[in-house]
Amino acid sequence: MALVAIAAGGTAGHVNPALALAEELSRRGEDVLFFGQEAKLEGRLVPEAGFELVPLTIRGFDRSKPWTALPAATKLLKAKRVVRRVIEDRPPAVAVGFGAYVEVPLLSECDRAGIPTVIHEQNSVVGLANRMMAKEAREVCISFPQAKAGFEGSLGPHTKLVFTGNPVRRSVIEGNGARARESRGIPADAEVLVCFGGSLGAIAINEALVGLKERLLAQGRLHVIHATGADGYDATSEALALTPEEAGRWHLSAYVDDMGDVLAASDLALCRSGASSVAELAAVALPAILVPYPHATADHQRVNAAWLADAGAARIVDNDELASEAFADELIALLGDAPAREEMAEAARSLGSAKAAALLADEVLAAAGLR
Repeated sequence: MALVAIAAGGTAGHVNPALALAEELSRRGEDVLFFGQEAKLEGRLVPEAGFELVPLTIRGFDRSKPWTALPAATKLLKAKRVVRRVIEDRPPAVAVGFGAYVEVPLLSECDRAGIPTVIHEQNSVVGLANRMMAKEAREVCISFPQAKAGFEGSLGPHTKLVFTGNPVRRSVIEGNGARARESRGIPADAEVLVCFGGSLGAIAINEALVGLKERLLAQGRLHVIHATGADGYDATSEALALTPEEAGRWHLSAYVDDMGDVLAASDLALCRSGASSVAELAAVALPAILVPYPHATADHQRVNAAWLADAGAARIVDNDELASEAFADELIALLGDAPAREEMAEAARSLGSAKAAALLADEVLAAAGLR
């Protein structure tokens, strides 16, 4: 049994792919040790998944505020000392970073100790931490082909760049649609539209759905599962003003805790195009209308969405088009066109996203000399 050290943190987009890899490695009989911040999302998700978390305290710095550099450097040195003590006592066979500044102390200390390192980039636009750590990495694994350009000039002479896709957790891939429908009172023969905006929600999507309420509920067999995000729940609930009868078909919540089951239960998704959302849609072959967040760094959500759209698995709608009649007509038409949705689902299956965790695990173990 080999020990694999993983650093991931900050957002679900970093943590969930790391957990998908950890689950795959554990299934193969390997041991996994996480490094991250207890106060961030990994502090909850990693222990909930049954993995040990070594707590680090780390902070990035704002290059527009030079005075933040010193406290950031101080915390980095302390985090490196924590990592050094741990890997001296329990040396891993390989270390994997999933972006975010929390990977820096783990990867740099492992590299200093001669332990091979691997980087995984979830987005189509490469993050700063991954560019920083790529030169000494044994392998750099990417989720989108477009990310290759972002590593130009950052790779070491012996670094191998591999397209693996973005790992998706087994709870999503193995979702139980019947269970999600039963828990919400949705008939087996109903059509389901799931709408969400990522972990923070999406005001524009929420507002568009409010405007579409009458047309959507006029589709007699349609149920809507609508996750608003915590900040958008009260305003959206008030604006929708659902009657008890309407609430039986419009399932409104701040979050969806059983996302794997819900995706399996759904016929179409309307959502943002964050890297994790795109990977999950592809893995479960769910047709989607994607609305890229217009203020994402380097417009990377549009690049993410294009990966699905170019394959024929999704359609892209701009944020400012959500209130248009053309969008409403497209959404209603697609809800009523099962053959078109099946073609989109088949296109999604061809992308092979459900195999990403296995492919990444293969590369990680190969970097460790275990495969």
